[in-house]
Amino acid sequence: MATQRLTKHNAAMVAAAFNLLKTRNADALLVLLDGSTDWKRVAELADGAEKPVIVAVDSADDLEGASEAGLKPLALNKEKAPLLERLQHALLEAAADELIRTNGEVVAVYSGFQQGRLDSISHLQLDERMRRLTIRDLQMLESRVPLQTVKTVVDLAAQIGREGREGKPVGTLFVVGDSRRVLEHANDSGVDPFRGYNKKHRNLLDAKVQEDAKEIAQLDGAFVINSDGVIERSRQMLEVSHEDLTMTKGLGARHWAAAAITRKTKAISVVVSQSTGTVRLYQDGHLVMRIEPMDKAVKWQEFAFEPPSAKPED
Repeated sequence: MATQRLTKHNAAMVAAAFNLLKTRNADALLVLLDGSTDWKRVAELADGAEKPVIVAVDSADDLEGASEAGLKPLALNKEKAPLLERLQHALLEAAADELIRTNGEVVAVYSGFQQGRLDSISHLQLDERMRRLTIRDLQMLESRVPLQTVKTVVDLAAQIGREGREGKPVGTLFVVGDSRRVLEHANDSGVDPFRGYNKKHRNLLDAKVQEDAKEIAQLDGAFVINSDGVIERSRQMLEVSHEDLTMTKGLGARHWAAAAITRKTKAISVVVSQSTGTVRLYQDGHLVMRIEPMDKAVKWQEFAFEPPSAKPED
């Protein structure tokens, strides 16, 4: 079990971070540690806090006693990851556990320069990447592709980005809707494992088909999916012009193709980055949504909408 001593210096840093929490009226205090510590003492330093005090370490075993002390424990499983990745992951996981709110503020204290010594305090403003996805987020897509189909593809893409396959990162592309026109711009990149099967065995609403798709995602080429969630083709190379497209620096050919095909057709593209696991949605050639990878599945929040009452007829 890894430990991190709560020395006078470390205790003073936690106390200073707590004072900043109160001054800024932030939403939570995040204490990022290298191992287990005196959780009761941490709770005492934050005595009077009406906001969550999140303690994050790499191993769940190192969090023993944290919850009993009134703290919010968070296991990262990121022991060999760089500091920035651990910090970002802690924020993403805290958002997934609903410990921090959308677009909120968090004060974080951590070891930025020397392991075991708390030496850095940051005041962080969260952005839209930390929020839960809502049905409302996808309302603009409903007229072209049913929400159930979009949700299924997004969930599958997020799983691929989060888990990879057999311990290796995987990047892939799903093109959803307007499949007839999409196929006019597509060519086989190899043998299509889905070809010849009936629609039942190609429908992504089926969990078994999703598992099959995860395996095929390791191969080159895009999935072309109709509005009902049926895979029309897999392993497709898209041949579309990239003219007049504006893309974020560093994105590769898969993202360019994803954006370009949505300019040529009424389809929606869902692309998984192999390098980061980030999922991006494109429509009409533009990025409309980005989902960062995290250990837990995407949470969909139902959006209750009550239409306005009809005006009386004249």
